[in-house]
Amino acid sequence: MSYLIRGVAAQGEIRIIGADTTDLVADACFRHQTSQTAGAALGRSLTGALLLCHVLLKNNRDRIMLRLLGAGPVGGVIADAGLDGVVRGYVNNPGVELRPREDGKLDVGGGVGKIGEIEVIRSHAPYGEPYSSSVNLTSGEVAEDITSFLGMSEQIFSAVLLGVRFGEKGVENAGGVLVQVLPGAKVKTIEQIEQNLLSFGQLTDALRSSKMLEILHQITRGLGLDMVTKQALPLSFKCRCSEAKALDALAYFPLEERQRMISEDGGAEVSCHWCGEVRWLTSEIIESISGEEIRCPECRALWYREGQSTMIRDNEMCACGREVILMS
Repeated sequence: MSYLIRGVAAQGEIRIIGADTTDLVADACFRHQTSQTAGAALGRSLTGALLLCHVLLKNNRDRIMLRLLGAGPVGGVIADAGLDGVVRGYVNNPGVELRPREDGKLDVGGGVGKIGEIEVIRSHAPYGEPYSSSVNLTSGEVAEDITSFLGMSEQIFSAVLLGVRFGEKGVENAGGVLVQVLPGAKVKTIEQIEQNLLSFGQLTDALRSSKMLEILHQITRGLGLDMVTKQALPLSFKCRCSEAKALDALAYFPLEERQRMISEDGGAEVSCHWCGEVRWLTSEIIESISGEEIRCPECRALWYREGQSTMIRDNEMCACGREVILMS
């Protein structure tokens, strides 16, 4: 079972969060049929998003979207997570595989790319406007980029450890640790945590022989660790897709295209990019799409459908550049 635990050290001067995400990363890599390079990028991003929730969010209904938009062959890596422990995500080019680096490690940085940006979008439920902030990528290795984001965007000294190890049968272990030095921390405390992190080694090596609680004790050695979580928070890779949402997506296609799907294929196959779930929508289901609609006469983009919230408003501009006119 994947899980997350939280604690403080040095009498509240240090905040530390650890997550063993082995099972959920294995699930994600299987669903998306990733290579090891792309799978490591995805697994690190999923874990990183879960860790970020516990330092950037307060409301259990809020969510974080972590986006690494690099120029590497893997393309964008996206993860969406909440304080409930549920995460989903995908990588644009899941089959990309690169040769390992000279030190034998997976070349995640080469896959994601060092040119681009890391963006974090905070969605506040139920009505708050999403808040987005971004910084340039540091290395594409994910952990270093999240560390850079927290330092530049949040002005809090942080250290992030992320890892995904593959074996002969797929994901062997995966996890992450986020350490933050809180305002008012003593110089002696900062020096101790820095020394501990420098001597810690590779997280995936530690996960082979130690539980996450033991790892947190190692990292906070000499500072005293007090656990905030009485019970570990279960984590899972889970999507919010459904047949109804798949049908809503299909409704964006013009009627003539939907009729072609029915006449030529007897239905339509819809794949969720978040989780890889594939659904077959029969001709009867497709024909159930109803309601008055207004489309762009130029590009046929959907402007309005009866019974749904407003998608675009009068006098706005369509993607093709045409002025939107809904009212006759």
